[in-house]
Amino acid sequence: MNRSKTLSSISLKLILTCSFFLFLLFILLKSTTSPSLRSLSLLTTTTTTPTPTPLIITPTCNKIPSSLSQALTHYATSNITPQQTLNEISVSLNVLSKKSPCNFLVFGLGHDSLMWTSLNHGGRTIFLEEDKSWIDQINKKFPQLESYHVVYDTKLTEADQLIELGKTDECRIVTDPRVSKCRLAIKGFPKEVYDIEWDLIMVDAPTGYFDGAPGRMTAIYTAGMMARNREQGETDVFVHDVNRVVEDKFSKEFLCEGYLREQEGRIRHFTIPSHRARLGRPFCP
Repeated sequence: MNRSKTLSSISLKLILTCSFFLFLLFILLKSTTSPSLRSLSLLTTTTTTPTPTPLIITPTCNKIPSSLSQALTHYATSNITPQQTLNEISVSLNVLSKKSPCNFLVFGLGHDSLMWTSLNHGGRTIFLEEDKSWIDQINKKFPQLESYHVVYDTKLTEADQLIELGKTDECRIVTDPRVSKCRLAIKGFPKEVYDIEWDLIMVDAPTGYFDGAPGRMTAIYTAGMMARNREQGETDVFVHDVNRVVEDKFSKEFLCEGYLREQEGRIRHFTIPSHRARLGRPFCP
């Protein structure tokens, strides 16, 4: 039984590593174009002489950025597999591959954080983490990650009360969370978290598996509010662990089933449009 479980873990690790490498290769090919090939194209479309001038093509070498090579090496040699399954990761990856480089906000700092930062190469990825000692530990190993310590003032046992509170009028007003009168709106993030318009938001924290934990009630609500409050466009919001009661109920209530695009395993993908760009939108469609 243990041998089967070990082989399964190794197999998943190999699949993730290969998929990760192929995606990095795709990013590099998409974002780099050989100057010599551009020159060749220009020559063939603009020349008017009957005898083409010989063109010397100088080979170019496009190095993998150090951040990407470090990430690839880390996951190829690590015994720790990401918390999400390959199919769950693919849901976010499909969107990220179309939008990166972009602004990506992640609730939680974990073993998959280096992967998300690397897959958003050239963009900005910020992690919000409740455990200060864990941030210090990860920063020593991967100082290139941008993470901030946040404090949550809720308990999982308040979930039923908070979901009812979230249905009141003051919690349905779309505004900057910092000035919201709704208790579910988180007001203590760093300034840049509120000022940036996020293209993707991943809610995979805070802790929510025991009664004394803060739970993800306010994180889910605030993610939805920031998506609605952007000036224009839309935000893709992902919620992990929707097999649990809070993540299930709060994502449906505040990210809205009408905005649900996909569910794979324990992760849900919502696409929430700006409510400022078109006034009069209902909180949920």
